[in-house]
Formats: sequence, C-alpha cells, structure tokens
Amino acid sequence: MLEKKDSTISLDCLPLKQIGIVDHISSSEHIKRRLLDLGIIKGTKIKPILISPSGDPTAFEIRGCLIAIRNDDSKNIYIKKDKEQ
Repeated sequence: MLEKKDSTISLDCLPLKQIGIVDHISSSEHIKRRLLDLGIIKGTKIKPILISPSGDPTAFEIRGCLIAIRNDDSKNIYIKKDKEQ
C-alpha cells in the first residue's frame, strides 16, 4: 500500500464502494493529461465500483460516469478518504 505522510493513499488502495477525493496525480505528463481529460482533477469524488474478474482494471464512478482505470495508473492517483461517509 502506497501511503503518504499527509494522509493521502493511492487510488488502488481505496476499498470498493468507498468515496475518495482526488488530491494529486503523480505520473508521466502523457498519462496525467489523459486522466485530467477524463475529469480526474483535484477535488473530484471518485468511487471504485467493480473489479474485473482478472483483477485489472477497476471501474470507478467519476462525475456520474463509469471509467475503467488500470492498476498501474491508479497507483499514481492519490486521494483522501471522504470524511462525509
């Protein structure tokens, strides 16, 4: 589990059906741009909904849409757990 001092965790560690809030993305500029284009920006709520039978990718609910993100990419998205849960 990748965890940072400021209580952020990587998205791949967020349990199913729990809501997280995007804090930052740490990946190559190409991947970061694609994720930003999908609406994964700081402050966005994100919730893992379904893990594929093979374990990769995972479907996340983002802004009312389901988006599949590979584990290699979700490890570079850092979130804070939503305190309203």
